[in-house]
Amino acid sequence: MLKKTLAAVAIAIGFAFALAAFADSAKTGYANVNGLKMYYEVHGSGGKPVVVLHGAYMSTVLMRPMIDGLAKSRQVIAMDLQAHGRTADIDQPITYEQMADDVAALMQEVGVAQADVFGYSMGAALGYQLAIRHPDRVRRLAGASGTYKSEGMYPEVIAMIGQMTAASFAGTPWETEYKKIAPKPEDFPKLVEKLVKLDVTPQDWPAEDIKAIKAPTLVISADADVVRPEHSVEIFRLRGGGPSADFMSAPTTELAILPGTTHIGLMERTDLLVPMVSAFFDKENK
Repeated sequence: MLKKTLAAVAIAIGFAFALAAFADSAKTGYANVNGLKMYYEVHGSGGKPVVVLHGAYMSTVLMRPMIDGLAKSRQVIAMDLQAHGRTADIDQPITYEQMADDVAALMQEVGVAQADVFGYSMGAALGYQLAIRHPDRVRRLAGASGTYKSEGMYPEVIAMIGQMTAASFAGTPWETEYKKIAPKPEDFPKLVEKLVKLDVTPQDWPAEDIKAIKAPTLVISADADVVRPEHSVEIFRLRGGGPSADFMSAPTTELAILPGTTHIGLMERTDLLVPMVSAFFDKENK
């Protein structure tokens, strides 16, 4: 069952590799960040900067449709997080807190004091943690399929993740791309082991931490997501979302649940995501 599920997902995301398999004029480089030699890219040049945070097992490659869409009007900074893509692993666990510190340090290295932040899946939860730990770095935050508690995901999904091994990914785009670009292709099993541990370790961040985030927030998920819609609404409420007192003035927190869309399918919906996220980021903070 697990292999069939991953195979179906692999077919669904094959589109991203086709779209990302071209070169452009992006600036690329490596920065020494908290013991990591972190790979990063800078796309575009205009508008306020945007930081894009990829999901688990992904890299800048699989985020290219979103990166390219946002880079049409903004400067986009994207990176490969610890043990992902072109960033080699180091001898430490993968945690949201450490990744948040890594992203903040990378922003410092590339001279970006503050940015709007878009994160997907693991990257969305990371975006929340970045806004908690480094509030001055985040101007506006858009999180797609992110959680702050384990119960935000369906229990059967967490159970399935707990069964994953490197063999589960044999022949999938994740494994293929990792072995193509990673500094140590043989380390893929280590990445799987660390990410499984990240996902099965209880996530239980204080609701007050989410409530206290300063950045206006756009909460995004799908109706067929691995994240329960109730959890997205819960984050929306914690961030101050709710009814308009005068029927005209919307709060700074926004909520979008895409219809007929799966977790992986979210990143196929750049036709909706790019204009939605861009419009949210174009707003001025009050």
